[in-house]
This record gives sequence, C-alpha cells and structure tokens, in this order.
Amino acid sequence: MGVEIKETRVSDAEFEEMKAFVFEYLAASVEKEEEGGRMRWYPWHSAEYRHNHILNVVDLAEEIAREEGADVDVTRVAALFHDVAKLETDQELHAEAGARVAREYLESRADYPESFITQVCRAVEHHSYQGDLNDVALETQCLIEADLLDKIGANGTALMLLRMGYEARTHMDADEMVERVLERGYDAAARVESDTAESIAHQRLKRVKWFREWLEDEIAALGD
Repeated sequence: MGVEIKETRVSDAEFEEMKAFVFEYLAASVEKEEEGGRMRWYPWHSAEYRHNHILNVVDLAEEIAREEGADVDVTRVAALFHDVAKLETDQELHAEAGARVAREYLESRADYPESFITQVCRAVEHHSYQGDLNDVALETQCLIEADLLDKIGANGTALMLLRMGYEARTHMDADEMVERVLERGYDAAARVESDTAESIAHQRLKRVKWFREWLEDEIAALGD
C-alpha cells in the first residue's frame, strides 16, 4: 500500500487573507474599548504588537510541527487565531473566545472539512493549558511550545528592556530585567516536550546569557 499524500487544505492566498482578518479583528478590539483596554498603554498590548507576536508564534509552531510530524495546516492556522481575542477578553477567557472566532471564520470563508475546523479550534481553546503537554494533541503541543518560546531569547529581552522605560527605570536595572527573561526561559525549557522546541529554547537561552555577560562587562557595578 502506498503512502497517502495529503494536499494542503489552506492555500497561501487563503492564509494571507486570514492574517489580514486577524489584524483587523485586533485593531477593531482596541478601537471599541472606551478606556483603552487592558494595559493598552504598554505598546506590546497594541494590535501591532499582538499581531507580531502571533506571526512569531506561527513561524515557530510551523517549524516545530514540521519537525515533529504534526499536521502543519492545523498547527499554523491555530497559531494564527490563538490570540485573536486577547485584546477584547480577560486573560482566562481569551482562548475559548479565540476558538469561537476561528470557528466562525473557517465555517464562513471556505469549504474546510469539519474535522479540520474542530482540530484548529481545539488547539486554540487549549493553548493556555498549564498541565503536562503529553496530555494534549500534538498540534496543540506545538502551539503551546511556540507561544512559550516567543517570550524568551532576544525578543523577550528587548521587550523587558522596553518595559524598563515605561517603568521609569535606568539601565542599572537591566541585569534584573534580563534575569527575568532567563528565568522565563528556564521555565519554558523545562516545560516543552518536543526535541525541536527544546533545541530552540536552549539556543535562545544562550543568546540571553551572552547579552547578560556583555552588560556585566560594560556597565559598572553590574554583576558585583
């Protein structure tokens, strides 16, 4: 018996349309907030930042899915919708709300199989799961791992340093902020299950460690 060849369910054009929809949805979520929404005064809680985070997670999730044998289409579409409701819903409710948005979009735009829609929505709904990643579907695991990984490394460090400015802190506090990124990275590395995600986590941790060493070399009193 020959190996079954699966055709891609989502074309590049369809995926680009999904990207545009997600950004427009995020932007509309901000606009309809009378008081600016949850922590919207931090730039990384803007529609632009949230969309960039989503695209980062899409790239990471797709890489992990390809290497680990997960369904790439399910994984990348779920990654695209995972935070679509983040700016209009409380943290503990955004995953479930995002799954509803994903289902409404997928059911209305093209003739996607119900099994595909269900898998995508399940991954979105469960992407905030805090338990053992061996207990979830592989596509959900890839999404959760990607979401964790985007918060560490060079990107996580840049965001922490940006936060210093909004908290009126000086560069003398940089080592404390970088240490937070490292702690988050160690937690992520301990939680991921796939070999691919673990490799990415350790690579990103190395970058943060190098940056911390450079800070200690160049700023007096750091590391004493």
